[in-house]
Amino acid sequence: MARSSSSSFSFFFFFSSLALCGLHSVADAQLTPTFYSTSCPLALTTIRTLVQTAVLLDPRMGASLVRLHFHDCFVNGCDASVLLDQSTTIQSEKSAAPNANSLRGFELVDTIKAALELLCPGVVSCADILAVAARDSVAVLRGPTWSVPLGRRDSLVANQAGANTDLPAPFFSLAQITQAFSDKGLSLTDMVALSGAHTFGKARCTNFRAHLSESNIDPAFAATLRPTCSNSSSDDNNLANLDVTTPNTFDNAYYTNLLNKRGLLHSDQELFNGGAADALVRTYSTTPSTFFTDFANAMIKMGNISPLTGTSGQIRRNCRRVN
Repeated sequence: MARSSSSSFSFFFFFSSLALCGLHSVADAQLTPTFYSTSCPLALTTIRTLVQTAVLLDPRMGASLVRLHFHDCFVNGCDASVLLDQSTTIQSEKSAAPNANSLRGFELVDTIKAALELLCPGVVSCADILAVAARDSVAVLRGPTWSVPLGRRDSLVANQAGANTDLPAPFFSLAQITQAFSDKGLSLTDMVALSGAHTFGKARCTNFRAHLSESNIDPAFAATLRPTCSNSSSDDNNLANLDVTTPNTFDNAYYTNLLNKRGLLHSDQELFNGGAADALVRTYSTTPSTFFTDFANAMIKMGNISPLTGTSGQIRRNCRRVN
């Protein structure tokens, strides 16, 4: 998923409702959509309300939240390790090359967590917040929705080295992208469908400048981007839409763009460049319902990568640090 610039997001929310709160048995070890139905029945409504408001104010936040979930799950599994700040004992994943000056949405996650701690202290994990917020971000921008399996717990450690090696890069070949997803138990179909998250959001010039001079890009499209992305390093953080057609809507235009050689990143256009992913790109470009179904299934599958459950990890009171 694309690397975008960081920015501050401030959102103030006062939640005055009360809810019945309790703790799950430590024997709970299976993810289930009903995990919080009795322990924090307003959890999902709270997350959805805050995400919807934030995304309506800043549509790019939708892509940022999906990307946070993705970058979390690809490093040590879906355990909220990506949210941990640097400390004397933590080498933060936020400082890794794919994440530094790039990941955003941390302040919104803080706001969601604070609201949930008022409702049900010590119940809803940061890892589950990321999974639900990603789903709600897609839905509010007219994409599919799905039932999110819940019950993840939060890690006590981060893995900066893993963030530097396990996340697919914007210059990867199709073989490299496919291998990165396969290493996490995700298929070619999962990879192509999840790449469709680039139907919204933005990328930094430093991640697509080289692609503008490659042969597998529409020359007219490249020409429109060059003023934003010259050869000067001062332009590195300039932004361009990943989907030039409908940048603030979750739809299948990303794949139509690839058919026309209008993928912003080298790794995007690799999905339609005479390789094994071509057929899926064609299918998703003409049948949005198939893309939506495959994307939702792939998000559930990705969200099941090595979750901490039962007595593993903890439920962080503050997503930025261990208790």
